[in-house]
Amino acid sequence: MNTPINSDRIKAMLNNDNAQRYKYLIKEVTQSEQIWILTDEHGCVMLNSDSEDCVPIWPNKEFAELWATGDWKDCEPQAISLKKWHAKWTDGLADDELSIAVFPLPDQEGLIVDPDEFDFELEQFRKRL
Repeated sequence: MNTPINSDRIKAMLNNDNAQRYKYLIKEVTQSEQIWILTDEHGCVMLNSDSEDCVPIWPNKEFAELWATGDWKDCEPQAISLKKWHAKWTDGLADDELSIAVFPLPDQEGLIVDPDEFDFELEQFRKRL
């Protein structure tokens, strides 16, 4: 079940840097066992960062909704189970030579990581629990 985040927590996270948001995302994704993306009628929203094509991901629905403005106002947050992410998305993204934009904000693209690196970080965090 997805418990809504209070507005104070959202404001605090918006002030964090990319590295802090990445750590938060790893922790939240591991605990909730879901990753949030944005989708439209064409599928998953993609971003272009420098020379890389990326799929943006968020730890919670509320943060994905913050991104769904302007050009993306018609997009909807969608949860992907961690099990499905590991089974289909990691290899699919790698095969398509796509990276992950971790927890971008409306005015920041977030950290750009490879799918394998992201899965490695998730596994390392899980081992520490």
